[in-house]
Amino acid sequence: MNNWKPIAVLSSASMKTVLEVIDHGRMQIALVVDDGCHLRGTVTDGDIRRALLRGEGLDTPVETFMNDTPITGLVNEDGLLWQRTMQRHSLGHLPLLDAKGCIVGLTRFQPPQEPRHDNAVVLMVGGLGSRLRPLTRTRPKPLLQVGSKPILETIVENFASHGFHRLYLCINYKGDMIREHFGDGSQWGVEMTYVEEKERMGTAGALSLLPVQPDAPFFVMNGDLLTQVDFVRLLRFHQKQASAATLCVREYAHQIPYGVVDLDGHRVTGMLEKPSHRVHVNAGIYMLNPEALALIPHGRYLDMPDLVNRMLEQGMPVGSFPIHEYWIDIGQMQEFQQAREDYEEKFPA
Repeated sequence: MNNWKPIAVLSSASMKTVLEVIDHGRMQIALVVDDGCHLRGTVTDGDIRRALLRGEGLDTPVETFMNDTPITGLVNEDGLLWQRTMQRHSLGHLPLLDAKGCIVGLTRFQPPQEPRHDNAVVLMVGGLGSRLRPLTRTRPKPLLQVGSKPILETIVENFASHGFHRLYLCINYKGDMIREHFGDGSQWGVEMTYVEEKERMGTAGALSLLPVQPDAPFFVMNGDLLTQVDFVRLLRFHQKQASAATLCVREYAHQIPYGVVDLDGHRVTGMLEKPSHRVHVNAGIYMLNPEALALIPHGRYLDMPDLVNRMLEQGMPVGSFPIHEYWIDIGQMQEFQQAREDYEEKFPA
């Protein structure tokens, strides 16, 4: 149950005030109350948008555009009834009232829990993190804190929330710290197995050390990424395309800061001012079929691009899955700072 007071406004509040409360509250809703505790109405982004389309200004009192007949729940009801009410009415939040009609809480809609998936998840977390020194002198990059927790903890929770519970962590640099933090994974509802690289083996070589070969498509992901990718969608896409491997890709635009001149010998054939080139880049998230492991030499260094090229040489189908959701590769200090700025908005508690 969420604290409702930070998102409460009086009926005399202006649209501008309500917008500020919704923005700061990060719950996409404001509660309109009287001088006491009684709920007068609710306001969402949609209510404000409709008021603006009617020509209302930012100084308009909230009581003129609020929903004055909001759906509510009773605080002494079973939580399952709250969830059922929100699902039936397509609500993100439900104000909770006591017997006197006073608001005492706010509950958030929780989507039905994902079924468990047995597909393995292999996280590559053994890198040195050299470009993030001095931060990585005392701890491995996956344990650097972004938001309220380490990068790797957010990744683990993300997979767990999608129903994936069999995780393999390929560790090397300061791997003992990672072991100590996650233990057997039970705190996060997952089974954690550690694959220790005695020496660095690249982004694919450590797959040869897996104690049990997967018998179904499995994930491989770099341990320094934060993303909102739907992993179940990625799995279903991979299966539907019947690929031996699927690479997540992201469109990257690079603008040349000069006018580009096309030449044929010494003759100018065209000129384009500061063109932008768009390419697809590797996002560091993969789905592999078990047969891909046969192309990885045991205990030897191999990067994922080399494995993909070997698969292509063997005529194995390799597909791509475009990422449009939030994604950031925390490779350098600039990306680390950006991830910290983004975290609360992209990964709300």
